[in-house]
Amino acid sequence: MNLQSLMKQAQSMQKKMVEQKKEIEKKQYEGKSELVKIVMNGKKEIISVKINKTSSIEDDEIEMLEDMVMIAVNDAISKVNDDIQKTMGNHVGAFDNLF
Repeated sequence: MNLQSLMKQAQSMQKKMVEQKKEIEKKQYEGKSELVKIVMNGKKEIISVKINKTSSIEDDEIEMLEDMVMIAVNDAISKVNDDIQKTMGNHVGAFDNLF
């Protein structure tokens, strides 16, 4: 196999990976526990946080807690993405921003 053919295959694979990444980014994913439901998009960004009301939590406290959970989760995800970029960036090369 010659170098030109390999480059063509790599470009084709990269294009396919970018398309697949875009499709994933459009999707929404739901995570649940007994008290919390989180909706996240394929970019790992939190779209919503819902906390089941209990008798010991007031409505205004629930809203604030939902916002605080969303901010904290997005902050953690951002740190993961930064670490992936630092660690994998040298190896990924032409496939940057796929993660």
